[in-house]
Amino acid sequence: MFYVVRGLFPDYGTRDVVGIDGSVMGSPDPPEPQSDEKRAEKVRRFSKMVTAALIVLCNVVLLSGVWVTGINLDELVTTPELFNAKEDVCLRLTWERVTGAPDPVRLCSEWIKLADPSGKPHHLTKDIAVRRGADGRYYVDPGVRSDFRLLALALFVGVVLLFGLWARRYLVSRYRLQLDLTASRRASGFR
Repeated sequence: MFYVVRGLFPDYGTRDVVGIDGSVMGSPDPPEPQSDEKRAEKVRRFSKMVTAALIVLCNVVLLSGVWVTGINLDELVTTPELFNAKEDVCLRLTWERVTGAPDPVRLCSEWIKLADPSGKPHHLTKDIAVRRGADGRYYVDPGVRSDFRLLALALFVGVVLLFGLWARRYLVSRYRLQLDLTASRRASGFR
């Protein structure tokens, strides 16, 4: 009695007729060595697919991370709003202590920007320091504005990018190793 054993993939060989006692009838096709160029092309194609998939995956992770945390990117990188007498209309004046001035000074604390179509009022934030200059005029001291949310966002982006690079390198090296093992098995006659 004879039975037919077939490989699962077309590049694993052709039909072998094997007897019950294990003898092979007919001459099996010699294993076809896979060329280095063909393996390199497969690795390049796999690398491109992994890169595209990881780009999509990392972007999904980044956007979902920003969405889950509720960080408003417009608010993170904005500079404080200041009253401009030429383009804005002042609604409320308040007395404020100013560094370098002996008495409190009247500052516009609420105004409407004429260029803003929403018409919502803008307010002078409490963390803005106003100083009197040597020329007697008042200037806004920008100071140091540290926002740790921006630092946390930058670290999160860096971690996601490093994970993507590591995952790509790991997956491509595993695929290359698998191709090399398959080629060495074929060369030794194992299937």
